[in-house]
Amino acid sequence: MGATAGPVWGRREQQDFRSRVRGTLLGVAVGDALGAPVDGLGIAAIREAHGAEGVVDMAPAYGRRGAVTHHTQLTLFSVDGLIRAQVRRDTGAWHPPTDLHRAYLRWATTQRDWGPDERRKEDGWLAREEWLYARRDPARALLLGLGDETMGTPQAPKNPGEAGPEAAARSAPFGLLVGWEPQLVAQLAVECAAQTHGHPTACLAAGAYAVIVHALARGESVDAAVQQTLALLAARPGHQPVCDALQQALGAVRQGMPTPERVTQLIGTGTAEGPVAAAVYCTLVGEDVRRALCLSVNHDGPSAVTGALTGGLLGALHGETALPPAWLAELEGRPTILELADDFAMEMTQGPALHSPAASSPAWLARYPRGA
Repeated sequence: MGATAGPVWGRREQQDFRSRVRGTLLGVAVGDALGAPVDGLGIAAIREAHGAEGVVDMAPAYGRRGAVTHHTQLTLFSVDGLIRAQVRRDTGAWHPPTDLHRAYLRWATTQRDWGPDERRKEDGWLAREEWLYARRDPARALLLGLGDETMGTPQAPKNPGEAGPEAAARSAPFGLLVGWEPQLVAQLAVECAAQTHGHPTACLAAGAYAVIVHALARGESVDAAVQQTLALLAARPGHQPVCDALQQALGAVRQGMPTPERVTQLIGTGTAEGPVAAAVYCTLVGEDVRRALCLSVNHDGPSAVTGALTGGLLGALHGETALPPAWLAELEGRPTILELADDFAMEMTQGPALHSPAASSPAWLARYPRGA
Protein backbone atom coordinates (compact mmCIF):
# COMPACT_ATOMS: atom_id res chain seq x y z
CA MET A 1 0.00 0.00 0.00
CA GLY A 2 1.47 3.32 -1.00
CA ALA A 3 0.50 6.92 -1.53
CA THR A 4 0.72 9.33 -4.37
CA ALA A 5 2.84 12.44 -4.24
CA GLY A 6 1.13 14.96 -2.02
CA PRO A 7 -0.20 18.28 -3.21
CA VAL A 8 2.00 21.35 -3.29
CA TRP A 9 1.50 23.00 0.08
CA GLY A 10 1.41 26.77 -0.16
CA ARG A 11 0.48 28.76 2.91
CA ARG A 12 -3.16 29.17 1.87
CA GLU A 13 -3.46 25.46 1.11
CA GLN A 14 -1.97 24.59 4.50
CA GLN A 15 -4.42 26.87 6.30
CA ASP A 16 -7.40 25.45 4.41
CA PHE A 17 -6.27 21.88 5.09
CA ARG A 18 -5.74 22.54 8.79
CA SER A 19 -9.21 24.06 9.05
CA ARG A 20 -10.75 21.00 7.41
CA VAL A 21 -8.78 18.61 9.65
CA ARG A 22 -9.86 20.52 12.73
CA GLY A 23 -13.41 20.70 11.41
CA THR A 24 -13.56 16.97 10.73
CA LEU A 25 -12.29 15.89 14.15
CA LEU A 26 -14.28 18.50 16.07
CA GLY A 27 -17.32 17.71 13.92
CA VAL A 28 -17.16 14.02 14.79
CA ALA A 29 -16.91 14.90 18.48
CA VAL A 30 -19.69 17.52 18.43
CA GLY A 31 -22.11 15.21 16.62
CA ASP A 32 -21.19 12.38 18.96
CA ALA A 33 -21.73 14.55 22.05
CA LEU A 34 -25.02 15.92 20.73
CA GLY A 35 -26.36 12.42 20.17
CA ALA A 36 -24.96 10.77 23.29
CA PRO A 37 -27.74 11.85 25.74
CA VAL A 38 -30.46 10.34 23.51
CA ASP A 39 -28.59 7.37 22.06
CA GLY A 40 -30.92 4.39 21.87
CA LEU A 41 -34.10 6.43 22.44
CA GLY A 42 -36.94 6.66 19.93
CA ILE A 43 -38.15 10.02 18.67
CA ALA A 44 -41.21 9.95 20.97
CA ALA A 45 -39.01 9.46 24.03
CA ILE A 46 -36.59 12.15 22.82
CA ARG A 47 -39.45 14.66 22.44
CA GLU A 48 -40.85 13.74 25.83
CA ALA A 49 -37.49 14.42 27.45
CA HIS A 50 -36.36 17.42 25.40
CA GLY A 51 -39.48 19.08 23.98
CA ALA A 52 -41.33 19.03 20.67
CA GLU A 53 -38.22 19.78 18.61
CA GLY A 54 -36.16 17.13 20.32
CA VAL A 55 -32.47 17.79 21.05
CA VAL A 56 -31.50 21.30 19.95
CA ASP A 57 -28.56 21.86 22.32
CA MET A 58 -25.96 19.96 24.29
CA ALA A 59 -27.49 17.95 27.14
CA PRO A 60 -25.93 15.95 29.97
CA ALA A 61 -24.54 12.47 29.32
CA TYR A 62 -22.06 10.55 31.48
CA GLY A 63 -22.38 13.25 34.13
CA ARG A 64 -21.66 16.34 32.04
CA ARG A 65 -22.73 18.33 29.00
CA GLY A 66 -20.64 17.83 25.89
CA ALA A 67 -19.47 14.32 26.79
CA VAL A 68 -18.26 12.19 23.88
CA THR A 69 -18.48 8.41 23.41
CA HIS A 70 -16.12 5.71 22.15
CA HIS A 71 -16.72 6.95 18.57
CA THR A 72 -14.68 10.07 19.27
CA GLN A 73 -12.10 8.20 21.31
CA LEU A 74 -11.40 5.77 18.47
CA THR A 75 -11.36 8.52 15.86
CA LEU A 76 -8.55 10.20 17.79
CA PHE A 77 -6.60 6.96 17.95
CA SER A 78 -7.08 6.61 14.19
CA VAL A 79 -5.29 9.94 13.81
CA ASP A 80 -2.54 8.85 16.18
CA GLY A 81 -2.02 5.67 14.17
CA LEU A 82 -1.83 7.55 10.88
CA ILE A 83 0.83 9.93 12.20
CA ARG A 84 2.80 7.02 13.63
CA ALA A 85 2.67 5.25 10.24
CA GLN A 86 4.27 8.28 8.59
CA VAL A 87 6.95 8.53 11.27
CA ARG A 88 7.75 4.81 11.19
CA ARG A 89 8.17 4.96 7.42
CA ASP A 90 11.64 6.43 8.03
CA THR A 91 12.71 3.01 9.27
CA GLY A 92 11.80 1.37 5.96
CA ALA A 93 8.63 -0.14 7.44
CA TRP A 94 5.39 0.88 5.71
CA HIS A 95 2.21 -0.93 6.58
CA PRO A 96 -0.37 1.56 7.89
CA PRO A 97 -2.95 -1.09 8.96
CA THR A 98 -0.39 -2.40 11.45
CA ASP A 99 0.17 1.08 12.89
CA LEU A 100 -3.59 1.63 13.13
CA HIS A 101 -4.03 -1.72 14.86
CA ARG A 102 -1.39 -0.77 17.42
CA ALA A 103 -3.20 2.52 17.98
CA TYR A 104 -6.52 0.73 18.49
CA LEU A 105 -4.87 -1.63 20.97
CA ARG A 106 -3.73 1.46 22.90
CA TRP A 107 -7.38 2.56 22.96
CA ALA A 108 -8.40 -0.90 24.18
CA THR A 109 -5.92 -0.49 27.04
CA THR A 110 -7.69 2.75 28.06
CA GLN A 111 -10.87 0.71 28.48
CA ARG A 112 -9.17 -1.74 30.88
CA ASP A 113 -6.77 0.45 32.88
CA TRP A 114 -7.58 3.06 35.52
CA GLY A 115 -5.34 5.62 33.88
CA PRO A 116 -2.12 6.20 31.94
CA ASP A 117 0.98 4.17 32.75
CA GLU A 118 3.88 6.63 32.57
CA ARG A 119 6.34 3.74 32.27
CA ARG A 120 5.10 2.91 28.77
CA LYS A 121 7.22 5.40 26.83
CA GLU A 122 6.17 3.88 23.51
CA ASP A 123 2.58 4.97 24.11
CA GLY A 124 3.21 8.52 22.96
CA TRP A 125 1.26 11.48 24.28
CA LEU A 126 -2.32 10.66 23.30
CA ALA A 127 -2.53 7.50 25.41
CA ARG A 128 -1.46 9.59 28.42
CA GLU A 129 -4.54 11.83 28.20
CA GLU A 130 -6.49 10.88 31.32
CA TRP A 131 -9.92 11.86 29.99
CA LEU A 132 -9.65 9.17 27.31
CA TYR A 133 -9.72 6.44 29.99
CA ALA A 134 -13.45 6.96 30.53
CA ARG A 135 -15.43 3.93 29.40
CA ARG A 136 -18.30 5.16 27.23
CA ASP A 137 -20.34 2.07 26.39
CA PRO A 138 -18.09 0.66 23.66
CA ALA A 139 -19.73 -1.90 21.39
CA ARG A 140 -18.90 -5.49 22.29
CA ALA A 141 -17.42 -6.07 18.83
CA LEU A 142 -14.78 -3.43 19.52
CA LEU A 143 -13.64 -5.03 22.76
CA LEU A 144 -13.68 -8.52 21.24
CA GLY A 145 -11.87 -7.47 18.08
CA LEU A 146 -9.15 -5.76 20.07
CA GLY A 147 -9.10 -8.26 22.90
CA ASP A 148 -5.81 -9.85 21.83
CA GLU A 149 -2.78 -8.99 19.72
CA THR A 150 -3.99 -10.75 16.55
CA MET A 151 -4.85 -8.26 13.80
CA GLY A 152 -7.95 -8.89 11.74
CA THR A 153 -7.53 -8.57 7.96
CA PRO A 154 -9.99 -8.68 5.05
CA GLN A 155 -8.84 -12.26 4.42
CA ALA A 156 -9.18 -13.24 8.11
CA PRO A 157 -11.39 -10.59 9.73
CA LYS A 158 -12.27 -10.27 13.37
CA ASN A 159 -16.00 -10.70 14.08
CA PRO A 160 -16.87 -11.73 10.50
CA GLY A 161 -20.60 -11.47 11.15
CA GLU A 162 -20.47 -7.99 12.69
CA ALA A 163 -21.99 -5.33 10.41
CA GLY A 164 -22.40 -2.43 12.88
CA PRO A 165 -21.39 1.17 12.12
CA GLU A 166 -18.63 1.58 14.72
CA ALA A 167 -15.78 0.95 12.25
CA ALA A 168 -17.17 3.56 9.85
CA ALA A 169 -17.47 6.03 12.73
CA ARG A 170 -13.70 5.97 13.36
CA SER A 171 -12.81 6.24 9.65
CA ALA A 172 -13.05 9.99 8.98
CA PRO A 173 -9.27 10.49 9.49
CA PHE A 174 -8.49 8.18 6.55
CA GLY A 175 -10.31 10.65 4.35
CA LEU A 176 -7.92 13.39 5.47
CA LEU A 177 -5.07 11.68 3.59
CA VAL A 178 -5.67 14.14 0.78
CA GLY A 179 -2.44 13.26 -1.02
CA TRP A 180 -3.59 9.66 -1.48
CA GLU A 181 -5.64 8.32 -4.36
CA PRO A 182 -9.27 7.59 -3.35
CA GLN A 183 -8.97 3.84 -3.94
CA LEU A 184 -6.05 3.66 -1.50
CA VAL A 185 -8.05 5.60 1.10
CA ALA A 186 -10.91 3.14 0.66
CA GLN A 187 -8.58 0.15 0.93
CA LEU A 188 -6.98 1.40 4.15
CA ALA A 189 -10.39 2.04 5.72
CA VAL A 190 -11.58 -1.44 4.68
CA GLU A 191 -8.48 -3.13 6.06
CA CYS A 192 -8.74 -1.29 9.36
CA ALA A 193 -12.47 -1.96 9.66
CA ALA A 194 -11.77 -5.71 9.42
CA GLN A 195 -9.86 -5.45 12.68
CA THR A 196 -13.16 -5.29 14.59
CA HIS A 197 -16.08 -5.49 12.11
CA GLY A 198 -15.49 -8.24 9.59
CA HIS A 199 -18.78 -8.25 7.68
CA PRO A 200 -18.29 -6.96 4.09
CA THR A 201 -21.01 -4.34 4.57
CA ALA A 202 -19.28 -2.86 7.64
CA CYS A 203 -15.91 -2.80 5.86
CA LEU A 204 -17.25 -1.25 2.64
CA ALA A 205 -19.34 1.29 4.54
CA ALA A 206 -16.17 2.40 6.33
CA GLY A 207 -14.38 2.63 2.98
CA ALA A 208 -17.26 4.60 1.46
CA TYR A 209 -17.39 7.05 4.35
CA ALA A 210 -13.62 7.64 4.21
CA VAL A 211 -13.76 8.31 0.45
CA ILE A 212 -16.62 10.80 0.87
CA VAL A 213 -14.64 12.66 3.56
CA HIS A 214 -11.60 12.53 1.24
CA ALA A 215 -13.48 14.21 -1.61
CA LEU A 216 -14.96 16.86 0.71
CA ALA A 217 -11.54 17.60 2.20
CA ARG A 218 -10.28 18.17 -1.34
CA GLY A 219 -13.02 20.71 -2.02
CA GLU A 220 -15.67 18.60 -3.78
CA SER A 221 -19.41 18.99 -3.21
CA VAL A 222 -21.30 16.35 -1.24
CA ASP A 223 -23.13 15.13 -4.35
CA ALA A 224 -19.91 14.84 -6.35
CA ALA A 225 -18.23 13.06 -3.42
CA VAL A 226 -21.02 10.47 -3.25
CA GLN A 227 -21.01 9.92 -7.02
CA GLN A 228 -17.25 9.32 -6.97
CA THR A 229 -17.70 6.90 -4.09
CA LEU A 230 -20.42 4.96 -5.90
CA ALA A 231 -18.20 4.60 -8.96
CA LEU A 232 -15.27 3.42 -6.84
CA LEU A 233 -17.35 0.90 -4.88
CA ALA A 234 -18.97 -0.61 -7.96
CA ALA A 235 -15.95 -2.79 -8.67
CA ARG A 236 -15.88 -4.33 -5.18
CA PRO A 237 -17.67 -7.57 -4.29
CA GLY A 238 -20.49 -7.08 -1.81
CA HIS A 239 -20.94 -3.39 -2.63
CA GLN A 240 -24.69 -3.51 -3.30
CA PRO A 241 -26.06 -2.76 0.20
CA VAL A 242 -23.76 0.23 0.63
CA CYS A 243 -24.35 1.61 -2.87
CA ASP A 244 -28.12 1.13 -2.54
CA ALA A 245 -28.14 2.99 0.80
CA LEU A 246 -26.18 5.91 -0.65
CA GLN A 247 -28.50 6.06 -3.68
CA GLN A 248 -31.48 6.13 -1.32
CA ALA A 249 -29.90 9.02 0.57
CA LEU A 250 -29.54 11.01 -2.65
CA GLY A 251 -33.11 10.17 -3.66
CA ALA A 252 -34.52 11.15 -0.26
CA VAL A 253 -33.25 14.71 -0.76
CA ARG A 254 -35.96 15.24 -3.39
CA GLN A 255 -38.79 13.85 -1.25
CA GLY A 256 -39.79 17.00 0.59
CA MET A 257 -39.01 18.48 3.98
CA PRO A 258 -36.57 16.49 6.11
CA THR A 259 -38.20 14.56 8.95
CA PRO A 260 -37.06 12.20 11.71
CA GLU A 261 -39.04 9.46 9.96
CA ARG A 262 -36.99 9.86 6.79
CA VAL A 263 -33.72 9.66 8.74
CA THR A 264 -35.00 6.58 10.58
CA GLN A 265 -35.93 4.98 7.27
CA LEU A 266 -32.44 5.55 5.86
CA ILE A 267 -30.78 4.15 8.98
CA GLY A 268 -32.85 0.98 8.60
CA THR A 269 -31.72 -1.85 10.88
CA GLY A 270 -28.65 0.11 12.04
CA THR A 271 -26.06 -1.89 10.11
CA ALA A 272 -23.19 0.26 8.89
CA GLU A 273 -24.55 1.38 5.53
CA GLY A 274 -27.67 2.94 7.13
CA PRO A 275 -26.09 5.52 9.46
CA VAL A 276 -23.54 6.43 6.74
CA ALA A 277 -26.39 7.06 4.29
CA ALA A 278 -28.33 9.02 6.92
CA ALA A 279 -25.24 11.17 7.57
CA VAL A 280 -24.98 11.96 3.86
CA TYR A 281 -28.67 12.88 3.79
CA CYS A 282 -28.45 15.15 6.85
CA THR A 283 -25.39 16.88 5.40
CA LEU A 284 -27.22 17.51 2.11
CA VAL A 285 -30.56 18.74 3.48
CA GLY A 286 -29.54 20.66 6.62
CA GLU A 287 -30.09 24.37 6.12
CA ASP A 288 -27.02 25.00 8.23
CA VAL A 289 -24.57 22.99 10.31
CA ARG A 290 -26.60 23.25 13.51
CA ARG A 291 -29.82 22.03 11.88
CA ALA A 292 -28.04 19.25 10.03
CA LEU A 293 -26.54 17.98 13.29
CA CYS A 294 -29.87 18.21 15.13
CA LEU A 295 -31.55 16.26 12.32
CA SER A 296 -28.85 13.61 12.60
CA VAL A 297 -29.62 12.82 16.27
CA ASN A 298 -33.42 13.22 16.48
CA HIS A 299 -34.84 9.94 15.17
CA ASP A 300 -35.51 6.32 16.15
CA GLY A 301 -32.02 5.09 15.26
CA PRO A 302 -28.59 5.23 16.94
CA SER A 303 -28.10 8.94 17.64
CA ALA A 304 -24.45 9.15 18.71
CA VAL A 305 -22.99 7.31 15.73
CA THR A 306 -25.21 9.11 13.19
CA GLY A 307 -24.30 12.43 14.77
CA ALA A 308 -20.59 11.57 14.70
CA LEU A 309 -20.71 10.51 11.04
CA THR A 310 -22.66 13.65 10.07
CA GLY A 311 -20.32 15.92 12.02
CA GLY A 312 -17.29 14.47 10.26
CA LEU A 313 -18.79 15.21 6.85
CA LEU A 314 -19.84 18.75 7.81
CA GLY A 315 -16.42 19.52 9.28
CA ALA A 316 -14.57 18.25 6.21
CA LEU A 317 -16.93 20.22 3.96
CA HIS A 318 -16.97 23.55 5.77
CA GLY A 319 -13.94 23.63 8.11
CA GLU A 320 -13.86 24.33 11.83
CA THR A 321 -15.34 27.84 11.78
CA ALA A 322 -18.73 26.53 10.60
CA LEU A 323 -19.27 24.52 13.78
CA PRO A 324 -21.49 26.09 16.50
CA PRO A 325 -19.13 27.90 18.90
CA ALA A 326 -21.33 27.38 21.97
CA TRP A 327 -21.22 23.63 21.41
CA LEU A 328 -17.46 23.66 20.95
CA ALA A 329 -17.09 25.60 24.19
CA GLU A 330 -18.69 22.71 26.12
CA LEU A 331 -17.06 19.87 24.19
CA GLU A 332 -15.19 17.31 26.24
CA GLY A 333 -11.54 16.96 25.23
CA ARG A 334 -11.48 19.94 22.88
CA PRO A 335 -7.86 20.93 23.71
CA THR A 336 -6.69 17.38 22.96
CA ILE A 337 -8.69 17.23 19.72
CA LEU A 338 -7.25 20.53 18.50
CA GLU A 339 -3.70 19.56 19.45
CA LEU A 340 -3.99 16.25 17.62
CA ALA A 341 -5.60 17.88 14.58
CA ASP A 342 -2.78 20.41 14.33
CA ASP A 343 -0.17 17.66 14.71
CA PHE A 344 -1.83 15.68 11.91
CA ALA A 345 -1.96 18.73 9.62
CA MET A 346 1.68 19.52 10.37
CA GLU A 347 2.76 15.92 9.75
CA MET A 348 0.93 15.75 6.43
CA THR A 349 2.13 19.11 5.14
CA GLN A 350 5.59 19.39 6.70
CA GLY A 351 6.55 15.86 7.72
CA PRO A 352 10.05 15.90 6.15
CA ALA A 353 10.93 18.92 8.28
CA LEU A 354 9.97 16.97 11.42
CA HIS A 355 11.61 13.61 10.77
CA SER A 356 13.66 11.71 8.22
CA PRO A 357 15.92 8.64 8.22
CA ALA A 358 18.87 10.98 8.78
CA ALA A 359 17.60 13.41 11.42
CA SER A 360 14.41 13.93 13.42
CA SER A 361 12.92 16.24 16.01
CA PRO A 362 13.34 14.53 19.41
CA ALA A 363 10.13 16.16 20.62
CA TRP A 364 8.18 14.75 17.67
CA LEU A 365 9.52 11.24 18.22
CA ALA A 366 8.62 11.50 21.91
CA ARG A 367 5.06 12.36 20.90
CA TYR A 368 4.87 9.72 18.14
CA PRO A 369 7.45 7.01 18.85
CA ARG A 370 8.58 4.78 16.01
CA GLY A 371 8.68 1.58 17.97
CA ALA A 372 5.03 0.81 18.75
